[in-house]
Amino acid sequence: MPKNNNKILKMNIKIYLAELRWYCAGVHRAIDILNKAIEQFPTPIYVNHEIIHNKYIINYYEKKWIIFWEDLKNIPENSIMIMSAHWVGPEYIKKVKEKNIKYIDASCPLVVKVHNEAKKFLSEWYEIIYIWKKGHQEAEWVKEEDKNKINIISNIEDLNNLSTEGFSSLALLTQTTLSVNETKDLISKITEKYPEIILPKAKDICYATTNRQEAVEKICEKQLDLLIIIGSKNSSNSTKLKEIWEKKWIKSILIDSSEDIFNSPIIPFHKGDEHKKINIWISSWASVPEILVKEVLDFFKNNYNTEIEIVKTIEENIIFPSNLELK
Repeated sequence: MPKNNNKILKMNIKIYLAELRWYCAGVHRAIDILNKAIEQFPTPIYVNHEIIHNKYIINYYEKKWIIFWEDLKNIPENSIMIMSAHWVGPEYIKKVKEKNIKYIDASCPLVVKVHNEAKKFLSEWYEIIYIWKKGHQEAEWVKEEDKNKINIISNIEDLNNLSTEGFSSLALLTQTTLSVNETKDLISKITEKYPEIILPKAKDICYATTNRQEAVEKICEKQLDLLIIIGSKNSSNSTKLKEIWEKKWIKSILIDSSEDIFNSPIIPFHKGDEHKKINIWISSWASVPEILVKEVLDFFKNNYNTEIEIVKTIEENIIFPSNLELK
């Protein structure tokens, strides 16, 4: 645990800690499957992508001979492979089978549900508009279902540039990790342009995304100096939490671990602040292990006069089964 060499014991820090911060059901399922696979099969075991978007988790499992490779060409024939929580497309599965690779699907059931809806709409001759966050793997694999009939957009400009030629029956789907608040304005514009479009089901939205963003909105009522979000920069949901706060004109930082606190230029700990009480809100995304939260709390307790208040928001009790099924 790092310590601040310029320790300011007189500084008082009040930390508001989100009770809603541990693994969501989809992340828990993916990690549980990976742990069971390590116990049951010889290593190395391959994963087609990062099992979840968290730097600490990836480093931890690489030490256990788990190999995360994007390119299927690098994965030997007859290997054991795990599909990440973000799912994969049909063309990828076909290539996996051609190499006689046995695989276990650790996809989040909510993601799979939306993929199945896409396939159902396509089978009924619908054209699909799909809202995504650019670069996210979930949408890339959905697009594989039919590159000609799935139109991916992320903003109003994309919608305006969308050609209506050939559109008859239309359905709307969204990336599961985009909350209702994120998509409501764009969906409003879509329904204005295509009033007959079939809208996505509310249950298609990831409950963990919505819950954590609503928790952030709730805590904005408090007088705060800083938000610390624990999560990796390639996690779209972690960066989204940061964006929500910045719209509230509150300073925020996104860190992988307590080590990153020293490197942040906006931490409000300056000379003359010794008697000032600083209020900090700490949250984390659903792919962050609790050990990283504990390390950040220990950093503050070891270096400052720190008071911690647990803030209860929404209780989560969803569980997805994680039985190994080799395909």
